[in-house]
Amino acid sequence: MDTVRVRRPDPNGVVEFVLDRPQAHNAISTEHARAIAAVGESLAEDTTVRAVVVSSTSEKAFCVGADLKERNSFSDDDLRRQRPVMRAAFNALLDLPVPTVAAIHGYALGGGFELALSCDLIVADDTAVVGLPEVSVGLVPGGGGTQLLARRIGWSRASDLVFTGRRVDADEAYRLGIADRLVLTGQARDVALELAATIAGNSPVGVRSAKRAMRLGLDGSLAAGLDVEDAAWRTTAFSGDRTEGIAAFNEKREPNWPGV
Repeated sequence: MDTVRVRRPDPNGVVEFVLDRPQAHNAISTEHARAIAAVGESLAEDTTVRAVVVSSTSEKAFCVGADLKERNSFSDDDLRRQRPVMRAAFNALLDLPVPTVAAIHGYALGGGFELALSCDLIVADDTAVVGLPEVSVGLVPGGGGTQLLARRIGWSRASDLVFTGRRVDADEAYRLGIADRLVLTGQARDVALELAATIAGNSPVGVRSAKRAMRLGLDGSLAAGLDVEDAAWRTTAFSGDRTEGIAAFNEKREPNWPGV
């Protein structure tokens, strides 16, 4: 796991998931994908984690996507063997039960953009460039891009990016709704950490339940979604967090969340 580091900059449960393969601008090799999956899976089991920020140590990129230098020597069998490893990496971020925030600067292309799309929120600085260029090399986005981008910005806007493979600068990314926050150069990580700290200050039970309800209800009917929401409400309404939250409100103090 040398290519992924974990930092805990906030005692209240914010964890920074750092892509740390700067010499390759975080290109996702097989081993890098294994490290992403392993760290993501370990964070999913850690009940002290309340929010995760995904950042990069590369000066020029968040992540440039799959390691095409590695793939240049692949046989078809090599590519088939790599596929479940890559899927596990993206799923490890997508399946985290707590809110996730991607802090993007520079290039976030192909699988790198898909890592960001696997997060709940995206903070981009004004150097950010995003895109899904897979069709230009005979592939399709395979890290969730065809599904997550359409859900984020709608079918027609996603089709424009996927079918053309074109790159989008930070201003257009913000206008399209790809980026949720647009900040000045070098500020993406700090703003993402501040956003994560705000999230982490809320009820852990409430936040996890809200994320679960939103994810599960997204693709069903409104009626089915409201049933999912009702189940989430019942989980929170009879929790220790709800008891503490109401007490803290009435006593005009900060809550001390039990997290259960």
